Parts: sequence; C-alpha cells; structure tokens
Amino acid sequence: MGQQLRLALLQMNIEAGNPEANFAKLESLLEEAVSQANKPDVIMFPEMWNTGYALTEIKTLADQDGARTRAYLSEFSRKHHVNIIGGSIAETKGDQVLNTIYAFDRSGQVIADYSKIHLFRLMDEEKYLAAGDKPGKLTLEGAEAGMMICYDIRFPELARKLALEGAKLLFVPAEWPNPRLHHWRTLLTARAIENQMFVIACNRMGTSGDTQFFGHSLVLDPWGETIAEAGEEETILYADIDLSLVDSVRAKIPVFEDRRPTIYEA
Repeated sequence: MGQQLRLALLQMNIEAGNPEANFAKLESLLEEAVSQANKPDVIMFPEMWNTGYALTEIKTLADQDGARTRAYLSEFSRKHHVNIIGGSIAETKGDQVLNTIYAFDRSGQVIADYSKIHLFRLMDEEKYLAAGDKPGKLTLEGAEAGMMICYDIRFPELARKLALEGAKLLFVPAEWPNPRLHHWRTLLTARAIENQMFVIACNRMGTSGDTQFFGHSLVLDPWGETIAEAGEEETILYADIDLSLVDSVRAKIPVFEDRRPTIYEA
C-alpha cells in the first residue's frame, strides 16, 4: 500500500472586489468538504479568491500581510486536522501587493508560502502587483511538493526545477479564463508527464466583468492521465491519489537520469 491522499478542490465563483462575500463562500465550501464521511487530507482553493481581479482597487482590498487569511485558515486546519493549500490571495507587504499562496499543515502551522513569479500582462498584473522571487516548495505529509500559480504553468523551467528538487506533487491555483481551455489541459498534462509528478490544479468558475472562467479543475497522475476533472459549475472536486506511483513511473522511464543539461541549459 502506497501513501494515499484524498484531495478536495474548491472550484468556486469569486466576486471581484468583495472579500466579505468571498470569505463567506469559502467558509461554506470548507465546511461542506470536511463534513464528508471520507474527509479529505488536503483542501485547495483557486487563485486570488479573496479579491478576484479587482486590480484598480487592489491596494485597499488586499489582506494586510495576509493576516486575516492566515488566522482563519490556521484555525480551520487545526480544528479539522486537515492540510490546506490556501489557493492564493492578494496581500499587501509594505507598499506592494503580491499574489501569494499560504500552505498549512494539520496542526494549523504555515509550512510554506509562495508569491507568483510570472505576472500576466494580458490582465495588467504587472501594473498592480509585485512579482515573487523564489520558487514555492513545501513538504506535505512527508512528501516534497511544489506550488505554482496560473500563468506560471507556461514556464516549464520552474516546474522542472521543483521536480529536480524532489517534488512529487505540483499544486496550481488559477483564474484561467475562456477561451483557453485547450491550453489549460495541455500545459498541465505536459507538466505532469515531463516531470512524472501529480499535478493538482484548482481553477475558478463564473464571470468577472467581460471575462468568463470555465472551471475544469484537474487532478493528473504522473503519466498525465486524468484522475478527476470538474465541469464548469461551482463544485468540490474530490480525488484520491497514491504517491508511490511517482517512484514507479520515474523508475520505468528514467528521464531525470537521462538528462544532459550541459548541452541545453543556458
């Protein structure tokens, strides 16, 4: 028997510019997730769930130092003895706003944080947000894991760096919009196959201004096969994974041993 983990991905609608409504929605979905007979080991949310992309107001809406989010999720994870990959939030750090994930273990401790490295110019992120400057790494239930946010998945070097440093899981919160569903599935599948890791991606659904978000949260195994995929509705996507599959796949096709980085790395 390998190491089994049950996942719950909260594919939620997000009201841009309304943190109170978003906190209330998240609280409702979290309570639903932990009320299941087969309670999840890990719960995950979408990108920027607290504010949405209300970028022109983001400095006033963002969570100061992430304090409110960290206090709430720390207490929830401790109370329900569950790991949380807290999607990402808009948070202020000094005079900057960052797009940051906080991860919590079953005791409610913050075990890692990661701020989005690659800012998406098509949504003017670089005009309002500061970029992170370090990869997102954590140890979850004894397994090494990585964190990336939305646009980051277009940069395979980042996922490969995390895999080379031992990651067996990659968590990806996102607000990935129509019409790029094909890109979403293809890029996530490629990251899973090329790095022989589980990819766990939680996207939002709903509409914000003129932008529609299609959901389709995904859990992929190290072969790139789909374990679970949501539709476009608000839902909780559950999936069970066995971490021992990573070692099995990496032993069968030893891509890490066969790399020749001195030839193709700058």
